[in-house]
Amino acid sequence: MGHDDDSGHDDDPGPAADPGRDADLDHDVEEVIAAVLTASRLLVGISARALARMGPSLTLPQLRALVVLDGQGPVKLATLAAALGVNPSTAMRMVDRLAAAGSVSRQANPGNRREVVLSLTAQGRELVERVLAHRHAEIAAIVARLPVDRRAGLVGSLRALTDAAGEPPVAPRPAPPHESATP
Repeated sequence: MGHDDDSGHDDDPGPAADPGRDADLDHDVEEVIAAVLTASRLLVGISARALARMGPSLTLPQLRALVVLDGQGPVKLATLAAALGVNPSTAMRMVDRLAAAGSVSRQANPGNRREVVLSLTAQGRELVERVLAHRHAEIAAIVARLPVDRRAGLVGSLRALTDAAGEPPVAPRPAPPHESATP
């Protein structure tokens, strides 16, 4: 018995019965991958330029650690390592360098004195804000060049991508104040 009613089902055997359709889907996936890789290259470049403005002492992985601490608040080393996708020993070396630079503080966990809780210092928070402000400004200039009708589609697509990756969303922030030249 066919499904010719209004239930939304039909007699289409699905994509597995059409090898041409599978090839189209593979091509579509490759197109998406190519577009994401291109966008990734753009965004890494924006981050690298923002970091370069801060001086040579901060690396992209270190910035990522600072941004995680900024977004998640005080955390244990294991939590930071998991958020960064690195081993705790790698995270510890990164924290050592960030603490030596005055960007991260370590405090004993009041609930378990054997654990250390990591947080941003005022200097670390200021550094994150400056880097994010530079990134925001460059991204804003690019987005401003997009036709208005393409922006909404971009938001939906990027959210779908970050949701699929399990990346926590970033709340929209007000535009940072423009830097003005001092006379």
